[in-house]
This record gives sequence, C-alpha cells and structure tokens, in this order.
Amino acid sequence: MTIYVGKCVNKTNKMNKIKNKVWVQLTVIYTRYLLGGTFVFASLIKIKGHRFTTGSGAMEPINSALHFFETMYQSGLYWKFIGFGQLLAGFLLMTQRYAKLGALINFPIIANIFAITLSYYFAFTPVIVALMLLANIGLILWEWDELKILINLPYSVTNTKQFERQRVWEIIGYILFLFTFIYRLLVDKYNFLLWLAVCISIGVVGLLAGFRSYRKSK
Repeated sequence: MTIYVGKCVNKTNKMNKIKNKVWVQLTVIYTRYLLGGTFVFASLIKIKGHRFTTGSGAMEPINSALHFFETMYQSGLYWKFIGFGQLLAGFLLMTQRYAKLGALINFPIIANIFAITLSYYFAFTPVIVALMLLANIGLILWEWDELKILINLPYSVTNTKQFERQRVWEIIGYILFLFTFIYRLLVDKYNFLLWLAVCISIGVVGLLAGFRSYRKSK
C-alpha cells in the first residue's frame, strides 16, 4: 500500500512539474484563444440568420452536406441556437478564467461537428476537426484535477501554473473576443486574412505583455 501511494505521489509530482513549465502553459493559453476564436467567428453567421454556405443547397442530393446545411439553416431557431451555443463556448474559452466551463460546453459541440464531417463528404475537413476535438480533450485533461469532481472523484488544486494565471491573458482574451465579435457582427463580406492578421498581432502583443508581467511578479 505504501509503495502504491508513493508511486501515485511521484506521478503527481511529475505531472505538476510538466504543468508548471511556461511553454506548456503558453500552449494551453493560445489553444484556448484559437479554439474559442474559431467558434466565435463561426457563430455570428448563424446568429445573424445567414447561410453557412455560399448558396442554397435545397436542390442538392438529400444525402449531401449542402442539403444538410440548408435543412439546418431553414430551421431558423435551431440554426441560431447552434450559433449562440458556439458563441458562449468560444467566449468562455477565450476569457481564460472560465476556460474550464468553456471546454466542457465546447466538447459536445465539436464532437457533433466531427461526427457530421464523417457522415458526409468534406474532403480533408474531418482531419482539421479531429485536431480541434483532440485539442478540446487536451484542455479538459489539463483541468482534470478539478473537473474529476464531476464524476464523483475527489478534486485537487495545486499551486502550479502561475504563468497561466497572469491577469494579462484574461485581458487579451477579452480583446480578441470583442474584436472578433464586432468584426463578424458588422461585416458580412469579411476578409479572413485581415481578421487573422489582427488576431495574430493582438496575440503577439499579449505574449510580450505576458512575459513582462511574469518577470515582474517573480
């Protein structure tokens, strides 16, 4: 029994050392931004009641992806409901503070999208969505010490991940969210490269500010 407990403690200590590495925490932070921003970007077109595709798929074969999207679009309320769900999940992920809840809400959404891409022909889209799904699972596992209470296991909170808890990451998350939300809300014929370039610029500024804040706190 003592040997088993000792192995568990050693395993926990190793995981804590990994989680306390700055580059690992940085990967988690920007994965939240990426997943969250993607879903916020995609949500507004549904909330505004627009098609996800460039044209109607009503005349396409019933077993085609275009017909499937047209059916969801024509549902009206359901189409907007999906959009609001994506918006909420994306926002929570980008805030960093509420990222645990965002990852949980986002999981069934991205899992459903993955199933859809496997059910219809989407070329290489299933590969991209599979990576997003794996990233979301990774975010859940990152918070597993606390989230495991959801399945009646004792949760634990450590004092690691100080870099991740810098206030600057929340501020950058709110800025990225507001920019993406306002841009997609006001612009129908959007420029994806412009949106991406601005988001990358904000992310780089945030990265520099994050390291500066972290150095001051040490």
